[in-house]
Amino acid sequence: MGLVQIGPPQKDGDLGIITLSLEKVVNWARKGSLWPMTFGLACCAIEMIAAASSRYDIDRYGAGVFRASPRQSDLMIVAGTVCRRMAPVIRKIYDQMPEPKYVISMGSCATSGNIYDSYSVVQGVDRFVPVDIYVPGCPPTPEALFDGILKLQDRIMQKRVFTKQPEQVKV
Repeated sequence: MGLVQIGPPQKDGDLGIITLSLEKVVNWARKGSLWPMTFGLACCAIEMIAAASSRYDIDRYGAGVFRASPRQSDLMIVAGTVCRRMAPVIRKIYDQMPEPKYVISMGSCATSGNIYDSYSVVQGVDRFVPVDIYVPGCPPTPEALFDGILKLQDRIMQKRVFTKQPEQVKV
């Protein structure tokens, strides 16, 4: 239990100031407030839904606000088998998401097509949207999805927010 001081602060040299770079603050806020857009296509979607239940509680990772609109989400979780007729829809929804946007490919069907090596199944969602994290398994457990989210959060903390140098003003 910490001590509570009443009265004027003691002169110990501590100014009570925390210094951080603006880039770390922005990345910290982004990693702690992921808004996933569900794109459940097969059995992996059941595991994604289970991850939001009270037993697993995806909210503790900052990704519990599932959105139904692509304009309000920054993380797309593609869970399940992607058919060729669904591929343009996924790409259109991905294009409607605001920047920065991230994609998690959940399950071996979304990652590589799994055993469905046919003309109607896309052999990996990365053929039409860029994937940031692959979550393996058939179907992957909610814990595997959490591991993917934690790895994505580590990547978000490493990103550069400001890539352009400020322009010099000539007087």
